[in-house]
Amino acid sequence: MTAPQPSAPAPAKTRHSHSGVTHVKERLDGNFTVISNELLQHPKLSSTARGIGGYIQSLPEGAPVSIKALADQLPEGEIRIAAALRELEKYGFHLRTKERLPSGQVVTRTVAYNRPRHTVVVEAARAPEPVAARPRTPVPTQAQGAPRKVPDLLAGLRTYDSRLLLSERDVHRLTPAVSVWLERGVPPTAVVRALTADLPQDPIKHPAAFLAHRLASRMPPPLPAQAPRDASAPSRPSRPDPLQTCDGCERAFRAPEPGPCRDCRAVGAVA
Repeated sequence: MTAPQPSAPAPAKTRHSHSGVTHVKERLDGNFTVISNELLQHPKLSSTARGIGGYIQSLPEGAPVSIKALADQLPEGEIRIAAALRELEKYGFHLRTKERLPSGQVVTRTVAYNRPRHTVVVEAARAPEPVAARPRTPVPTQAQGAPRKVPDLLAGLRTYDSRLLLSERDVHRLTPAVSVWLERGVPPTAVVRALTADLPQDPIKHPAAFLAHRLASRMPPPLPAQAPRDASAPSRPSRPDPLQTCDGCERAFRAPEPGPCRDCRAVGAVA
């Protein structure tokens, strides 16, 4: 057996003694994407969903991200890509909505979030409200203002087009204008159609201002007042006369009170 050599050099020590990953990071001046760990380390997302979500985050604005388009760009098939997109939508990283173009074509709009949507909403609700220089207009309560269906109508516009996403304050500010439409006899479905039809192709930076302009510029006129009813005109009975049995021929006929029918009255008059 070989004797130990005390003069042999000791093995070089590395800076990291652990057995895990060692990162070699270089400064990136271009061609990189910042992706949240909430996506890449999400405990319930599959590795396919994490990878496709990160790939979509790296694409430029307006890039096609349909199932077929992604299948042409990635090695995964359409079935796995579709399942991954459903996962991303389930956990708040994607929002897909259907929109009908003026040409009649139906397209799917996809909004990719770098953080889950529910996290953004919760943090926005917790954020302190900025102090306004002028006094705030009191928000009408349920008992004072319009029925709840008007705020629900406005809040639901984002299901027709994600660019029409309104804050709660915007909903309260637009509620009186929508209430005027309803008071003038316009059904809620027609209001939604007037606000969502023929939308511009360009981004809508201020959806509340855009909707306020449409509500004002497309306001329908009030319904004409109905002419007052002539008091001297005979009023139609609200219901037909009851059935009576003729005292003479026992035939059924309608009359306000029992007695002979018209034919029996005529025979009696001749006699």
